[in-house]
Amino acid sequence: MDIDALADAFLLHLRTERRLSANTVESYGFDMRRFASFVEASGVRLSDFSRSHFLAFLVSLQTGKQGGQGGEPKPLAAGTRSRIVSTVRLFFRYLSREGILPANPVEEVKGPRKSRNLPQYLTLTDVDRLLDAPDRNTAEGMRDRAMLELLYATGLRASEIVSLRKENVDMNAGFVRVLGKRGKERIVPVASSSLDILKEYLELWQPAFLRNREGRSAAANVLFLSRLGRPITRQTLWNRIGRWAKAAGIRQKISPHTLRHSFAGHLLAGGADLRAVQTMLGHADISTT
Repeated sequence: MDIDALADAFLLHLRTERRLSANTVESYGFDMRRFASFVEASGVRLSDFSRSHFLAFLVSLQTGKQGGQGGEPKPLAAGTRSRIVSTVRLFFRYLSREGILPANPVEEVKGPRKSRNLPQYLTLTDVDRLLDAPDRNTAEGMRDRAMLELLYATGLRASEIVSLRKENVDMNAGFVRVLGKRGKERIVPVASSSLDILKEYLELWQPAFLRNREGRSAAANVLFLSRLGRPITRQTLWNRIGRWAKAAGIRQKISPHTLRHSFAGHLLAGGADLRAVQTMLGHADISTT
């Protein structure tokens, strides 16, 4: 089998056997395409892949130069390099375990260390400015305000917020039911003030988006819709947050994860129990929180 076929089999294993999310498998796919490009440019067969080939691959990640390819080198960030190396290690472990290769040629090779940066978070003042930035007199502005409110009030991941459906929100009990990584469900409480914003959006403004869905009944129960009545994408969510951060005069670059970190940081600073915050974030390992 060639590198592309083996990579496809590996990704299928991650999706079906390890039950990783579609977004995670997509990231692994990006890493494998990078590795496959190196293998093809180097002209080496996987059956002949050795420690020296792996070291050459590490150098290619650091310099941005792929095998014998020309063009302008594009070095990768340390975090990206570390992730790609981890993916390739897992790939060879899979090939060895499945008996496709007799041994794992990269088992003993040390890769680059990923520096761990402290998570960024907003001050309470910046959070208030961000939440107040969208225009509540327009459908898109009110939708964005509701998304921002829920992101900060719950600490949900971007993929979780765009997947929320109406039945996931219990307005009376004051919580959202979230399907997180690897299909794990968790219950996250929501402040009444944030639920009030969400209720206003659903009752007064979401119908404007539903009218544009052109018969797409699948989107009818999704909380946050685009102008065309389709579910909001993660990329759109990132773009909208960036737009309102700029409008609010927030100079640092922020993302949905910034609000997730802010949610956790502000709770812990206020005396919340670490394990309770861990549960709300959906972290399996408390050291991640």
